[in-house]
Amino acid sequence: MSAGFVNLGAHDAYCEATEGDAIIIDVREERLTGYKNFDVPRLIHMPKSRIEQDYVSLPREIPLIIADSVGLRSHEVMEFLLARGFANIANLAGGIVEWEQDGFPLKIDLTEQLSGSCVCQLRPRNK
Repeated sequence: MSAGFVNLGAHDAYCEATEGDAIIIDVREERLTGYKNFDVPRLIHMPKSRIEQDYVSLPREIPLIIADSVGLRSHEVMEFLLARGFANIANLAGGIVEWEQDGFPLKIDLTEQLSGSCVCQLRPRNK
């Protein structure tokens, strides 16, 4: 627990998403999801920019793991969902970056690889 909610490391999140019934909710914006994605049975892409409009479609009875690139935007989404009565949610600490560093499975599409020195300058690498 930190900041008033559950934070899971990559190992625990992977176990919950593959052996349990949790769904990973990837809140990265669309331009960031083409190259690398979590390789788990149940994954929902719901960009943070769409959360206010689309959160009502999220199941409340199934554990949700909120994930992004490094855990910052997912933290904001956690606060938003908690304020709307979601109780069975956890934040993926370190996001997809730590997920990959810890060796958990990814779906990778090299044609969507991005390059740039910071997020504000990302652009397709192979196009």
